Amino acid sequence: MSETKARRGRPPAFDRDEALAAAARMFWERGYAGTCIGKLTEVMDIRPGSLYAAFGDKRSLFGEVVRTYGHSPVGAFMGVALEEEPTAYGAFARLLREAAVLYSDPSHPAGCLTISAATNVTPQDAEVETFLRTLRNANLAVFEDRLHRAQQDGELPPDASPGALARYFAAIIQGMSQRSRDGAGAAELTETAELALAAWPGRRP
Repeated sequence: MSETKARRGRPPAFDRDEALAAAARMFWERGYAGTCIGKLTEVMDIRPGSLYAAFGDKRSLFGEVVRTYGHSPVGAFMGVALEEEPTAYGAFARLLREAAVLYSDPSHPAGCLTISAATNVTPQDAEVETFLRTLRNANLAVFEDRLHRAQQDGELPPDASPGALARYFAAIIQGMSQRSRDGAGAAELTETAELALAAWPGRRP
């Protein structure tokens, strides 16, 4: 009896961070629907029982993967740019240019995990689709809020639409993510970023 309790009290015999990184790569490459438990346990190098005990079900694991990704350099760069840059133009220029480099970085799967993982989500996984859509819409709201402040500060002209501009940049970023998955490199994505920035209201080359 005591031996059984001791076993249950032992920490998992795997590195949690390494296992999460392996799961993230799988979800990133294949999307949520295209990733099965069998493949996850294989790349995470753990048994199904250990996965369920440590992370819960597939959806719970995915939620933890996304939260961890959000704190990684490739997941957090947009928020960092918006927080650190003193002007809205500087923030969006930085995040678009960094997206061009990060989305095409060969050291990890192409594009953005929260965009790529939403591809081909099945009806029974509608909860996951809603989760990812909520995250993307939250980013859109952050964009719009930053642009509203820019307009109040006189950085954007009065007739500019912060909402339309936020949606425009969000669409550009999502498109850059997909283009990187289709093989676009940093040079092409940077060109796209610069063309997008040329549409900044009131700004002339």
